[in-house]
Amino acid sequence: MTSEVDPLLSEVQAAVDAQKITASAAENIKIWLTQPRYASYASQVADHIQAGKWQALDDAFWTVIPFGTGGRRGRMYPIGSNAINERTIGESAQGLASYINDNVEGPLSCGIAYDTRHRSREFAELCARIMVANGFKVYFLDDYRSTPELSYLVRYKRCSCGIMVTASHNPPSDNAVKVYWSTGGQVLPPHDKAIIDRVMNVEELPLDVVFSEAVGKGSIEICTDEVDLSFIENVKAQRFSGPRDLKLIYSPLHGVGASAVIPALQADGFADVEIFGPHAEPNGDFPNVPGHVSNPENPHVFDAIIERAKETGAEFVLATDPDCDRVGCSAPVTTDLKGEWRTFTGNQIAVLLCDFVLGKKKSGVGVEAENYVVKTLVTTEMVRRIADSYGVKTYGNLQVGFKYIGGTMDEEGPDNFLFGCEESHGYLVGQYARDKDAAVASMLLCELAADCKANGQSLHEKLESLWWQYGYHAEHLLNQKMEGSEGMANMKKLMAKFREQPPTSLDGMALQRVRDYKNNVIVTPDGKKSPLNGPPGDMVILDLAEGNYVAVRPSGTEPKVKFYMFTYVEPEQLSLLDMAKSAMQERINALETELKAYAAAI
Repeated sequence: MTSEVDPLLSEVQAAVDAQKITASAAENIKIWLTQPRYASYASQVADHIQAGKWQALDDAFWTVIPFGTGGRRGRMYPIGSNAINERTIGESAQGLASYINDNVEGPLSCGIAYDTRHRSREFAELCARIMVANGFKVYFLDDYRSTPELSYLVRYKRCSCGIMVTASHNPPSDNAVKVYWSTGGQVLPPHDKAIIDRVMNVEELPLDVVFSEAVGKGSIEICTDEVDLSFIENVKAQRFSGPRDLKLIYSPLHGVGASAVIPALQADGFADVEIFGPHAEPNGDFPNVPGHVSNPENPHVFDAIIERAKETGAEFVLATDPDCDRVGCSAPVTTDLKGEWRTFTGNQIAVLLCDFVLGKKKSGVGVEAENYVVKTLVTTEMVRRIADSYGVKTYGNLQVGFKYIGGTMDEEGPDNFLFGCEESHGYLVGQYARDKDAAVASMLLCELAADCKANGQSLHEKLESLWWQYGYHAEHLLNQKMEGSEGMANMKKLMAKFREQPPTSLDGMALQRVRDYKNNVIVTPDGKKSPLNGPPGDMVILDLAEGNYVAVRPSGTEPKVKFYMFTYVEPEQLSLLDMAKSAMQERINALETELKAYAAAI
């Protein structure tokens, strides 16, 4: 074997010397060529080397695909430590099984579900086989189902853990596993790091279990119909009374959403719902979506749906991402259905839903000081201002990821939880899940839109009334792509630069302080440091004047740095809303230009 591998390793080293691949890629390639656990992949690695496919090898091997905000996510490729393939998916399942076996007592079980992406069903079956081989009973949703339904399944069947095979709103090239704890929430520290330690040390994968045989023996229980019914009942339980006269169009963006959103809307009394035909087919290529990326954060995914709405007289449109945990929406600016339509940002949906839920609760069962809402650090502070006005708490000192919202629910007591939200179009009402749910958010958005219609008001006009009450808030997200090993190096340099040499001002607003969540320190422009009471994470927040600030963090799921811009005009300073909108848009444009220039200078 050594005689066969040595020439390959020599070629790899020559490629490193010629700067065709990185040294880290070479180390991982060596592991896949020499260690017995990767023996079945060695010939494919060798073929790549002999064909001189150095860029593909570097992309696939330059690192070990990490746990991000929700699990392991990346491009699918048949080989590679930095790719989604049978080996990395299998390692993820085996590492999870190993950790739980050593740390959880009693009968062990795992809930598993999958979305419409390429190979999702195959990867879900692989995970089920591995979990059974490790002594787990598996509860399996054997059809395309939503991520929040998997969260519910884990709680409903009292599973030890859960696995969802999905890459959410990523491009068609990607797939992933999201890993869930017994709470129904995605794994939190310290479990996430402990699990990844096990994943990194997986030797052989136990692949002797045959899926169909395990189903026959009851080791894998197909429970799709049972869980569907119970899940929708729990979503429906979050409904509020009110009008249901609304004509709407819904798009699942080629994902699983029709299995959750449509039953929820029907159960809530919305009868006039059209599924947008061009996006109805479950298809991992997302063929009829702009750029083939099914992300409701992108306003352009609504363009064709809005045209259809104008043709049919629909009053509201909704779209959910492929695994149906995020939702976006669009509505006419005024009550004129043929006039201008505008989509809502994730932050705008958050404040609309927050005010709607708290208002309905207050007029119904009432709200108390012990009640609370939860948001992340990069979600608009308007949510906190609304909660303050209703006399309820806000927990907002959270890193990015809905798993932290779910964790806060369990820490603070779910009985007092009212609403959870994050700017990336994720929302939850109710205790039935510990992850964001586009089904319940869609249902409540339709209730709000029907309420607005009954009051002779557009949804945008409702939002404007909230701005007059709480101040004008405008937020913007800038994504700076940094792909591959070079991109990762540049991300690290950029984050270090923000910590060590932050800009002294942005758009003429002097920097007041830097909140460094990685080092848990606050640094002022004169160099003085003080402790930061915040959740650890690779993020900095640049505080500027008058409630304006910018948050910067590397994405936990994609190769990019995210710049979150927050602008604010106090209600006392509002004289003309249109003037405030124009001024804040100019500010956002200036911030974006200066941040791009700052990033380009690394």
